Amino acid sequence: MTGVFASQQLRKMADTGQVTADPALKDDQIQPSSIDLRLGHTAYRVRASFLAGAGTPVADRIAEFEMHRIDLGPGAVLEKGCVYVVPLMESLALPAGLQAVANAKSSTGRLDLLTRLITDGGTEFDRIPEGYTGPLYAEICPRSFSVLVRPGMRLNQIRFRAGQAVLSDTELHALHAEERLVDSPAEINEGLGFSVDLKPDAGTLVGYRAKPHTGLIDLERIGFYDPAEFWEEVHSDDGRIILDPGAFYILVSREAVHIPPSYAAEMAPYVAMVGEFRVHYAGFFDPGFGHDAAGGAGSRGVLEVRCHEAPFVLEHGQSVGRLIYERMDEIPAQLYGAELKSNYQGQGLKLSKHFKI
Repeated sequence: MTGVFASQQLRKMADTGQVTADPALKDDQIQPSSIDLRLGHTAYRVRASFLAGAGTPVADRIAEFEMHRIDLGPGAVLEKGCVYVVPLMESLALPAGLQAVANAKSSTGRLDLLTRLITDGGTEFDRIPEGYTGPLYAEICPRSFSVLVRPGMRLNQIRFRAGQAVLSDTELHALHAEERLVDSPAEINEGLGFSVDLKPDAGTLVGYRAKPHTGLIDLERIGFYDPAEFWEEVHSDDGRIILDPGAFYILVSREAVHIPPSYAAEMAPYVAMVGEFRVHYAGFFDPGFGHDAAGGAGSRGVLEVRCHEAPFVLEHGQSVGRLIYERMDEIPAQLYGAELKSNYQGQGLKLSKHFKI
């Protein structure tokens, strides 16, 4: 086995006890190349973000840093700027040779809801070593909006891989020649480069900026909220904008991206060489994203951008990150956008599913 596990393999993992859950895993948690993880019944407000560290259970760190314990059963507010740790309903018993990586779901990232996976003995966020056996926890820090959550909500997802699955630049060049991964000349250097679109085909709207003081977002409410209550429109007449330190933006890639059925991709979250900002907290691209029978029409990648210490001028076509392509071990039984409820297939500039269109 070499590659990212597909949906049918993920189901076998659940059936054989490599992934366990209480209550049992639901069919719709299994995506083409990942499993959605569910919040448990208790959230712990902690003093600071942490990693457990080698040999230390997360429960011991919670006991050390806990400030308040919250029952999520009736619904509870996770407040902007605070850090919470929530035990998840799923746990793992990985065999040797199989490792995992986690990431926030798309809708989570588009709300600037920083969500990272932590494990017993963990020394990295969102990375689970081969052979790990134990519980899973979500660290959650709302950055722009306070949110209402309940048990069973799905804020992050986990992907499993065996062996070396990442494509080299040479392999990526060959795949682009065969499958046309982007609708423009491919810039390939340690992954497939992508850039920001600040010159739309029509109008001047290029993105959205989160307002600093807003109401609460109930994560169960889909297509409910007025975007104007939470977001300021960002317009550009000249193909450039200035990012403000600490502000959060929703922008869109200039390239339409295509992920063929035999591959998955992950967006590198930060590229230090291109400026003082972070791009895309939710970095998984499923097999079939932007794919069609004609060979890859492509879908834009939505960019979740946070500026750091200094104001930064962002210009149309500027490189902002790269996609890392990986082989699938098997082609998924179902692809993204095909017979699945895929909120962002064929997307352009788009807020999370919680907002009215």
